[in-house]
Amino acid sequence: MIPEKKRSIIIVAGGKGARAGGEQPKQFRPVGDRPMLMRSIEAFYDYDYRMRIVVVLPEGFESYWQQLCDEHQFRLPHQVTRGGETRFHSVKNGLGLVADEETVGVHDAARPFVTGELIGRCFDASYNNRCGVIPVVEEVNSVRQLTEKGSRMLDRKLLRVVQTPQVFPAAALKKAYMTDYDPTFTDDASVAEKSGVHILLVEGEESNIKITTAFDFTVAAQYDKLMPKR
Repeated sequence: MIPEKKRSIIIVAGGKGARAGGEQPKQFRPVGDRPMLMRSIEAFYDYDYRMRIVVVLPEGFESYWQQLCDEHQFRLPHQVTRGGETRFHSVKNGLGLVADEETVGVHDAARPFVTGELIGRCFDASYNNRCGVIPVVEEVNSVRQLTEKGSRMLDRKLLRVVQTPQVFPAAALKKAYMTDYDPTFTDDASVAEKSGVHILLVEGEESNIKITTAFDFTVAAQYDKLMPKR
């Protein structure tokens, strides 16, 4: 008998998003007709309605999120937990609601255009290979590395830009997050890799943009017009 694939996703929305401007954290600001965070939740629910969805919110914004859900009649099932001091601590809090036997992904709430194809590619690769999986795209810009004497050119063909969702066997990721926080941890793969988890790269999507600045919201609004409506 083939075992059931138990999936969960932690959607990290615990930051304040100061670079995006505005009076409210960016994850609550609309992209199209509803808040960005709702669109990220919908992407994973549409991929697999049985998936456990954990949303990490900034401290003090739980009631505001509930207010938004009521206003938009947003009823998709999800669990809410409180964010921490850093992304590392927020993910760690989210992992407390995830079972060891699951395959767990971690996704930025600020990537609302993630597709079911990309979600499936990441989860299937992690489940089949029992490893960490991260989606990446090629670097198209010329890049330089700062040095003590100035800077030096890097071969962009050897570089990849990392996206989310990043997906892992839950037990392995939970074990990795038992370590102390290190400021060199930039994403979940860096935490997992330090504990010995093998990381596999899969093809990401150019459309899976991360909304960080006010300009990004302008780009997202234009892209939203091209998207099929839910």
